[in-house]
Amino acid sequence: MSRLHDRLDRWFKPYAALWLTLIIGGTVVVMMALAGAEVYDDVVGKDGLANLDVPALNYAESLRNPGLDAFATGFTNIGGGIGMPILASILTAWLTFLSRTWRPIILVGGAATVSILATTFGKKLVGRTRPDHADAVPPYEDSPSFPSGHTLNTTVVISVLLYVLCLQFHMLWVRVTAITAGVIFIIAMGLSRVFLGHHWLTDVMAGWTLGLAWVAIVILAHRLFHLSRRRQHAGPAPTFDRPVVRDVVLESVHDGGDAGKEGAHGSRGKDTAG
Repeated sequence: MSRLHDRLDRWFKPYAALWLTLIIGGTVVVMMALAGAEVYDDVVGKDGLANLDVPALNYAESLRNPGLDAFATGFTNIGGGIGMPILASILTAWLTFLSRTWRPIILVGGAATVSILATTFGKKLVGRTRPDHADAVPPYEDSPSFPSGHTLNTTVVISVLLYVLCLQFHMLWVRVTAITAGVIFIIAMGLSRVFLGHHWLTDVMAGWTLGLAWVAIVILAHRLFHLSRRRQHAGPAPTFDRPVVRDVVLESVHDGGDAGKEGAHGSRGKDTAG
């Protein structure tokens, strides 16, 4: 049992500060989603942002044709309840393999969990109705509309993956290419929801806003984690090969000291014999 306890400490204790910040920040983001119910009347009122909703939907309908509808439907499915977990799992597994740390799993998994909670509670509390089926492209969706879950979850997952990727790759062209592709993907996912008539534009705008706010908290938590380790002189974050770098360094110093003592003792023995 003590061995198991020591191993758990070696793997999870270094991430305690990170988890604590994620939990607190996640609570704040979920509360932000719930606060959407309080400002809902102002947002969708006569003088609010909802003035954008009907014109945006009408414009989207004017652009539709069978080929574009089919492409947008296929694309928006990537951000759904099946497509996004598959995509996120593949990219997270790849980044975990490259970094040899738990960092991608912790950051992406924690961020996605809070994102789903914010989407679920926000939808249930606000209960906004989607555009009519007559104005939408099938297959139709009947769950509450505000905020857009596709947009919120895509914003969070892709943004956190981009952050982890930029930590792993230091080449400028890799970072610029990845960020550009990720931003286009996030924007296109949100606009596809409006184009298909599955969400109002303000639903998508709320998804982008909440998503970016949560991503900022996740990145802040990770930076605070590394700052805390530096202040504790604990070294870099643990890896699969070296669970706690500080322990490895101390062990090597200890072994080096023992070797030095043995060398000195052998030298004294030779002197005495001579």
